[in-house]
Amino acid sequence: MQQLPIETYGNPQVAALPNRLRRYIVPQPYDRYTPVDHAVWRYVMRQNYSYLKDAAYYPYIPGLKHAGLTIERIPSMQEINDALAGIGWGAVTVDGFIPPAAFMEYQAFRVLVIAADIRQLDHIEYTSAPDIIHESAGHAPIISDAAYNRYLSRLGEIGTRAIFSRQDQALYEAIRALSILKELPHPDPQALAEAEERVAFLQANMGTPSEMALLSRLQWWTVEYGLIGSVEHPKIFGAGLLSSIGESQWCMGPEVRKIPYTIDAVHQSYDITKPQPQLFVTPTFEHLLDVLETFEAAMAWRKGGADGLQQAIDAQTVCTAVFSSGLQVSGVFSEMLTDDQGCVIYVRTQGPSVLSYQDVALPGHGADHHHHGYGSPVGPLALLETDLLSLDITPGRLMTLRFASGIMVEGVLTNSVHRDGRLLLLTFQYCTVMDGQGQLLFSPDWGLYDMAVGDEIVSVFGGTADREVDVASLTVSVQQTDRPEYTRSDLDYQSLFRRVREVRENSLPSEELLAVIDELQVNHPNEWLCRLEILEILEDREAHTDACRQLRSVLNKRKSEDPSLSKRIENGLGIIDARLKFE
Repeated sequence: MQQLPIETYGNPQVAALPNRLRRYIVPQPYDRYTPVDHAVWRYVMRQNYSYLKDAAYYPYIPGLKHAGLTIERIPSMQEINDALAGIGWGAVTVDGFIPPAAFMEYQAFRVLVIAADIRQLDHIEYTSAPDIIHESAGHAPIISDAAYNRYLSRLGEIGTRAIFSRQDQALYEAIRALSILKELPHPDPQALAEAEERVAFLQANMGTPSEMALLSRLQWWTVEYGLIGSVEHPKIFGAGLLSSIGESQWCMGPEVRKIPYTIDAVHQSYDITKPQPQLFVTPTFEHLLDVLETFEAAMAWRKGGADGLQQAIDAQTVCTAVFSSGLQVSGVFSEMLTDDQGCVIYVRTQGPSVLSYQDVALPGHGADHHHHGYGSPVGPLALLETDLLSLDITPGRLMTLRFASGIMVEGVLTNSVHRDGRLLLLTFQYCTVMDGQGQLLFSPDWGLYDMAVGDEIVSVFGGTADREVDVASLTVSVQQTDRPEYTRSDLDYQSLFRRVREVRENSLPSEELLAVIDELQVNHPNEWLCRLEILEILEDREAHTDACRQLRSVLNKRKSEDPSLSKRIENGLGIIDARLKFE
């Protein structure tokens, strides 16, 4: 299959991505980042450094450099990929949230998924939507830690086998829609309320959590919101905390309960749109791997059997059942029969299904052939019969196979499929399949019957065995992130930030900033971030003390007039007063 074209940035991990993951990738809109966007990045990163240099698990500035990031401006994907290639990782940009199953598979391919957009100025402290600050400044710096990136990759590998339910898909779409609305500058109140109600309803009616839902909880409480060290003196390593100015500070207070991280974290749900009331603390990254292995050992893909198949049936999404012969059946499982001991004796899928071996679809057994579904007995033949491998399976023979379960298959053998010395399939014409009570399972007038060979179901996992076969239930969301349309006033405001940056980066005369101050006073009297940037430059240069006093007066007035800005302005002034060096 021809690969979908993408920008690989010269990174082998990105170049190796299959089509099923390439379809989520979007180009980084670097030319669309405005001067205000870069100022938002700079403000958040300076705040993060001020606090996280002591609270984060790793040295923050070295971590940024290892990931190709700087404090001064939004990074390009080329810079990030150039840096991550040295540790065998890559990165791509996507449009907001992507399905958890796809997110996990990117990690298995050692590729970071980075949201292309950046939070709005109004949401500078926290955004419920993924953005480039969260993904790059949160995830990328710590990935240079070898033990951590092993955990991240292993989590992704296990995630590719987790069963993902139809309810998971509906909740993902609802959360994505809500996050897009929340990030709009002026969301419609009624639409926002309806979106929040939809998320709340789905969260309250999820039923038994799927494997993917449980694994996503482990990811959330570690990769996104993890603490490391002791419960009494933890350090931050979760990207959600590292990229949120407000929550990274608030989470260390007594209001947030700290819990030792164990496998029991799978029982703690989370609300992605709100700060977390409790966090988990792992003593080491190696401990994360130990907990992950405990989780994996209980997964359907390790245990198989009736319990695994029941999870697949409940999920109502494409899953794969593996017979003991090695045959893999992929489809939406709709039914299974069991004997008195609870062992599986018959399985059935509905809709397009695929038969595979070692994760490669068998020729002639794709979704076009098994488009209505697939069914087969499971188990050994009756004791009076020999096993299948010793039978004469010459094509053209009329055969009657009686299984120990009571199921009988009778028809004219037309073909058999072997791989690596294993018998996988027998194909019959004029075939009748009956269970032990005489119930018809397959009729001769339904066409050819492909009977799977295998004494038991040894594994069940989410998705198709051959991942390039397009019967998966996960698709790219039709709802895309909204792009802001800027007014003339917006563009004028952005131009002021551009002029301030040019003065700072090109060592232009400070007098250039006095004209900007005047324009702010006339056209943007309630503005705060540009004034902070100007104040920083002037006080660093010890220039225009009268202008500095005026700026501080306006900023302090805004603090008292608008409580929502008080902490933002106070934190910004604190950085300026501390005279921190961001090297």
